[in-house]
Amino acid sequence: MTDSTTPEQLADDAVMIDVREQNEWDAGHAPGAIHIPLGDLPARLDDLPESDERDPLPIMCRSGNRSGRAVAWLSQQGFDVINVDGGMKQWASAGKPVVADSGADAQVI
Repeated sequence: MTDSTTPEQLADDAVMIDVREQNEWDAGHAPGAIHIPLGDLPARLDDLPESDERDPLPIMCRSGNRSGRAVAWLSQQGFDVINVDGGMKQWASAGKPVVADSGADAQVI
């Protein structure tokens, strides 16, 4: 089993956790993402969706560094998670959809 995946391997509407900060999330995020900033993760474990028994839950950030730390910590807590290599920067570069809740033009910052 691998501990990372790429945006290209995920469905456009994949459920994932985005651990970026609020301003990054507000600027643009993947449509199926759930926002839990990295610093809030320990207090919000109950907000993690039930993962499919066959597929680990993808964890996303801007480039893959923060999500890598989140994956290491969540794995220690017994969660089946996987890091998204390249993060939102790679997601957008791969032509995947990026949305902003405000209705403004979405972008990855």
